[in-house]
Amino acid sequence: MSYVPQSIHEKPALVVVLHGCTQNAGAYDAGSGWSTLAERYGFAVLFPEQQRSNNPNGCFNWFLPEHSQRDGGEPVSIYQMIEKMIAANGVDRSKVFITGLSAGGAMTSIMLACYPEVFAAGAVVAGLPFGAAANVKQAFQAMYQSPPRPAREWGDLVRQSSSHKGPWPRISIWHGSADKTVIPSNAREILKQWTDVHGLPSAPSTTGMVDGFPRDVWFDATANALVESYTITGMGHGTPLAPGNSEGKCGVPGPYLLSVGISSSFHIARFFGIADPSLIKNAAAKDEAIPPQITEQLLPGQALDETEATPSEFVIPPSLKVADVINRALKAAGLMK
Repeated sequence: MSYVPQSIHEKPALVVVLHGCTQNAGAYDAGSGWSTLAERYGFAVLFPEQQRSNNPNGCFNWFLPEHSQRDGGEPVSIYQMIEKMIAANGVDRSKVFITGLSAGGAMTSIMLACYPEVFAAGAVVAGLPFGAAANVKQAFQAMYQSPPRPAREWGDLVRQSSSHKGPWPRISIWHGSADKTVIPSNAREILKQWTDVHGLPSAPSTTGMVDGFPRDVWFDATANALVESYTITGMGHGTPLAPGNSEGKCGVPGPYLLSVGISSSFHIARFFGIADPSLIKNAAAKDEAIPPQITEQLLPGQALDETEATPSEFVIPPSLKVADVINRALKAAGLMK
């Protein structure tokens, strides 16, 4: 699925948006407000969607080796969709961005690590660092226990995932302090990973409050923000929203879409550099809270979309009982007796 507003900048930016488990692309867009922002500021949006035959819970398979490497599995399918969107809409290759929630956030980490030359920046919402897991057991350990690793070890995982030598994508990290599904320590590990990749110190350059929530920022030598981290105090697992019609507000509350008074989508777009008031293309959309209708679009390599047959490499065997796998993984991880 994709959305391209009628009034769009010449050589527009592209934002790739990855939904979380149990969600689909349309529902996550309606809740997070990305197509509303696209209509307002004149950029394009791509919404890759997992199909249930790949994962019964609709999760991106970030915890499986075949789906967490360059030129394979789900990452290469997403990459092919991006290339199609760039070619079809004249996208500026220096303005391609990616964001995602939960499993979509973990897949965002994978895409930033495996295709760093593609993205100018990314944003991980309630997600996990690249390389956090290579099987179901490790996935639950990462989600619920977040075993720490040295920053250099995390950074090496990114550096070794492609032949890219820099510059590296900038990154925005968002996490609720009361998240019990993907515990907040995962944000700390993502920070360690990307501050090491960028060669930054562990301490932030500056700290402050944005819409009532703490934000830490790491700058480069020329005062460009390379890494930022928001802690949404008291929030559980989900995407932070500030619903409304005014500037800086968008989205509709729902499951894992939490109205807490700050719009992560808007502030992420600001971090990407595509939500400045000077970029507004559609003045009417400035006061429009309901997102426009998303356009269905069949893209080459769109193995994740339910409009296309599933390649054998993505199929979960019918004999696999997902509940049994989860229960065994919980027991193996010491999370269930």
